[in-house]
Amino acid sequence: MKLAILTCGMLPIPAVQGGAVENLIDFYLEYNDKHQLHDITVYSPWDPKISNHPALLSNVNHYIFIDVTSFKARMARKLYGYFHHNEYYNHFIEYYFEKVYANLKKKHYDLILIENGAGLAYKLSQRGFKNIILHMHNEVRESRSMYHEVIFNSFTKILTVSDYIKGRVSALFPVDKIQTVHNGIDLKRFSPKEVISINRQKMGFSKNDFVMVYSGRINQEKGVSELIDAMILLKDRPQIKLMIIGGSFFGNTNNEDEFIRSLKNKAMKIKENIVFTGFIPYEKMPDYLQLADIAIIPSIWNDPFPTTELEAQAMGLPIITTQRGGIPEEVSDKNAILLETDENLVKNLATAILDLYEHPEKREQMALVSMERAKLFDKETFAENFFTALENL
Repeated sequence: MKLAILTCGMLPIPAVQGGAVENLIDFYLEYNDKHQLHDITVYSPWDPKISNHPALLSNVNHYIFIDVTSFKARMARKLYGYFHHNEYYNHFIEYYFEKVYANLKKKHYDLILIENGAGLAYKLSQRGFKNIILHMHNEVRESRSMYHEVIFNSFTKILTVSDYIKGRVSALFPVDKIQTVHNGIDLKRFSPKEVISINRQKMGFSKNDFVMVYSGRINQEKGVSELIDAMILLKDRPQIKLMIIGGSFFGNTNNEDEFIRSLKNKAMKIKENIVFTGFIPYEKMPDYLQLADIAIIPSIWNDPFPTTELEAQAMGLPIITTQRGGIPEEVSDKNAILLETDENLVKNLATAILDLYEHPEKREQMALVSMERAKLFDKETFAENFFTALENL
């Protein structure tokens, strides 16, 4: 099968800048290269870090890169935005798409798979393209509801990352054309190691501290503010420490926005107990997670299927999280404490933290379950299920 992959144009493939979606694309391309299944062409933004990347040597995976960062491209993007108003996306993505389309229209593919960009399907369908598959990582934007009928009628099939997303999409699209393929992670990378590149002392923690870790994007939807409020309730327990890993966007080391500054200001009340690491490169994430006793991912929105849950689970961490979106599909009540996101969330976070802090034997049992459950989400299983779904059209 000859297959084209269209990314949304924000981060590059190979995933040299990180990104959950981009890492998943790398996983199934790696699997395709290993098993020589299909002829795949990936359209991606260019990044200098891609030069000489080993993935480019594949004889079945091909890469077409779009310049979006040079001075000439940035000026062209602004000019495009000036003359094109009220389109589905912003001018950055719309300009990228037009550059992709200029190449795509010259080729023939059996299937065109769009990664998390429903609006791109609208443009393609309006230009006569068929056999379009959407790999859906998030819900469709309500603000673009006027496009929904055209968009969903243009798809041959939709792959969703969770049954939660499948349920949301089924209100707009025939259920028999929707299939869930759960995300996966690299269990060789995310597993406890004997030697790691960082230690607790470097992070300001002692051997006897009870260290909790939050990792992921830092915005209001992720519940980090509520987590800090819970830490303030526990200020009389100085051994309880929190490490907050991440920034406001993937792949950006200079990303301290107003919300992050407000969190740091709030955390000043207990500044000895909270460490903000900022963005950590993806390859170093396992080492940082291994410093922790538990992971906390307190999303207050319907998180579709966050890979941070899978990563913490694979590192053998007990988890405190919430009953939102696809999260309950990732963990179980044997390795995670699942909380409702009601008016008692802050108090219940503090109670759950104390519960695990005071019961090391419970943490040990949860850790064992986490390690075992992680095997369900190995990247090989994900990639196999992904291609099976495409081949069964």
